[in-house]
Amino acid sequence: MRLTAQERAILSGGAGTRGDQMAMEIVAEAGRMLGAEKLVEVHSSHIDGCLYHGDSGVLFCEKLAAEGAKVKVPSTTNVGALNLLKGDQVQLQPKQRKMAYRLMIAHDKMGCIPSWTCAPYQAGARPKLGQQVAWGESNAVAFTNSVLGARTNRYGDFLDIACAISARAPYYGLHKPENRVAELLLDVSSLPDALKRENVFYPVLGALIGRTAGETVCVVDGVPAGACDDQLKAMCAGAASTGAVGLIHVAGVTPEAPDAANALNHQAPKETINVTMNMVRAARDSLSLSQPGAIDCVALGSPHFSDAECRQFLTLANGSGFKVPVYICTGRHTMASLEQDGADKALCALGVEFVVDTCVVVTPILPAEPGVMMTNSAKFAHYATGNTGYAPVFGSLSDCVKSAQSGNVIRDQEIWG
Repeated sequence: MRLTAQERAILSGGAGTRGDQMAMEIVAEAGRMLGAEKLVEVHSSHIDGCLYHGDSGVLFCEKLAAEGAKVKVPSTTNVGALNLLKGDQVQLQPKQRKMAYRLMIAHDKMGCIPSWTCAPYQAGARPKLGQQVAWGESNAVAFTNSVLGARTNRYGDFLDIACAISARAPYYGLHKPENRVAELLLDVSSLPDALKRENVFYPVLGALIGRTAGETVCVVDGVPAGACDDQLKAMCAGAASTGAVGLIHVAGVTPEAPDAANALNHQAPKETINVTMNMVRAARDSLSLSQPGAIDCVALGSPHFSDAECRQFLTLANGSGFKVPVYICTGRHTMASLEQDGADKALCALGVEFVVDTCVVVTPILPAEPGVMMTNSAKFAHYATGNTGYAPVFGSLSDCVKSAQSGNVIRDQEIWG
């Protein structure tokens, strides 16, 4: 690779700390293995490696911190394995709890912004169009590429913090303009407009995109121009969890894609798929592994629920409490907003348990006896069984509210034709 004089100096130990040298060694070697011709300067990072998966990750990050490593760009933290505001909520063993805490503290010592959310773009971290960044967390990667028009690959644990410390990333993949051109066209124009206005359409669309596109860059044509952040968040999360999606061009929404022709660089797509209602219903059904009946809990907030989503949930509940536990996973920024007018207390009075700094699918919070979990999140539905043992049932937010109030699955089938 071609390295700058500054990069070579850090790599050789002639500049910066030993922690800086370690980070540059990792980024440069990753770039070499990936075939990058150079490194690119990045403007921000989102760190996924702060979630505890084992002691080796803790020791690695503590070594970086002990060797003087500090992030050189604004670097938000993804969810950890603990709710730092409610220590007894997570059912980890004492040693695991200690190690998970040490990992979160190590990132704090390296200068990361302690956001502890998988939706940093709703907590103020919104890279600008065309900016090169190094983000981890699959939904956040897809959102920053697809909605904000910044440029990042899907950076895995520990390469993300190395990029943040070095302010560099390998120049390959979605950092390069030529690799951002769509090859697959998904046309949803023939779907009913009423369905495309529904929030529940977007996680289902995401699941369809993920399973259809894999890691291929696609353009989706026919999505309403007024799609909001929460809808696009749900779409990106569904696509990134069911497939290896890093970029979805949404015609008329993605800054690089004012229309499908621009997303395709005015070339014919390699494949065009006209999405039908049968395909949409199949994608919806793939998110449920349990038949309608009794449920044991409702889990919401993957990615983390926004202030607007929490308030919509409160409105839908209309003062009626729940017969099963309802877990809402969200970030501190959302909790601070809800606390301003007591919306948090109103939700808790109905039976909501807030999960902050983490979520129920990445750390043990749910009761140990697996059961049926209802959710409006394609990401929760995709990971629920493997991570928690619970069988997912997918439905709209309104479905989730009604089901929590009755203790049984209630779903509105009318919107699906």
